[in-house]
Amino acid sequence: MSNSILTKKILHWYDNNKRVLPWRKKISQIKKEYYTLVSEFMLQQTQVVTVIPYFNNFTKDIPNMSSLAKINEGKLLKYWEGLGYYSRVKNLKKAAQVLEKNFKGRLPHTIDELKSLPGIGNYTANAIMAIAFNKPFIPLDGNIERVIKRLLNLKTIKEVSKENLIRQKKILGTSVRSGDYAQALMELGALVCKPKNPLCARCPLMKNCKSFKNNDFKILKKYKKRIDKFYSIEVYKKNNKYLLIKNTKFNFLKNLQIFPMKEIPRLQNLEHTLNFQISNMNMNVIVKFTKIKGIIPNSSWIDSLKLNNYTLPTFTKKIFRYLNKYK
Repeated sequence: MSNSILTKKILHWYDNNKRVLPWRKKISQIKKEYYTLVSEFMLQQTQVVTVIPYFNNFTKDIPNMSSLAKINEGKLLKYWEGLGYYSRVKNLKKAAQVLEKNFKGRLPHTIDELKSLPGIGNYTANAIMAIAFNKPFIPLDGNIERVIKRLLNLKTIKEVSKENLIRQKKILGTSVRSGDYAQALMELGALVCKPKNPLCARCPLMKNCKSFKNNDFKILKKYKKRIDKFYSIEVYKKNNKYLLIKNTKFNFLKNLQIFPMKEIPRLQNLEHTLNFQISNMNMNVIVKFTKIKGIIPNSSWIDSLKLNNYTLPTFTKKIFRYLNKYK
């Protein structure tokens, strides 16, 4: 089958099955660039269903590149609260500031210029070129990679390597509707060609799919090795208030408010520890109540009854919930 027929099949499926998403609205080119930038940053390592309410709230109160470049960081973090990976939103603001200064608030039209912006790598640059500017680029996210792996029944480590997938994506062809086509491929992977139990009967590529012909849908993927880490959290309490510090010590949750903590040797007994998954880290935490001694730098007292008044990472909120449950 020619690439053009395959492409038409995918677009026909997309036109009849695509989700209604707020960043897909028919809007001006300036607004489209802004919506694409914000949505792509939010969608990094986060599912669409989670992003939708955050995107709506964010763009309602921060409607354009200029307002994003100028917003107070504390207020900005509040709009991102709960999405995690806070470095994304900090880079998003930095990118907006560069765009305001050097590009008159517009996105540049080349891959290299896009990749020069904070927080934008190869995938996001390709996505922007396709979606914002309708250029013939196919961004390789996990969904599109999975479609290619299944379509060609790629199984070995060499076959599923990023380098080979970049070469093999030519099988998908191109379209004059490049923006729609990129989103159609992502949508196909997300809604039909799922990691487990793909819905082959609904797939426009079923007859062309080698994995379907072989009845073999397992996907070989590289797993990040989980790193076990152990920490002790110090809890200082005064009435309903707890002491938090600005995290300048650890690479995770950088510059956000956390309970004072330190890394400790491996624990033998994990019965009374709290467990958290942050990126590829398996974090085991023990909580210790203690009395404050002297002055603790970069600290502040947080009222546990008014947590909504503060911008706190999910990690810190979970500690608060644990403390409220067992106090």
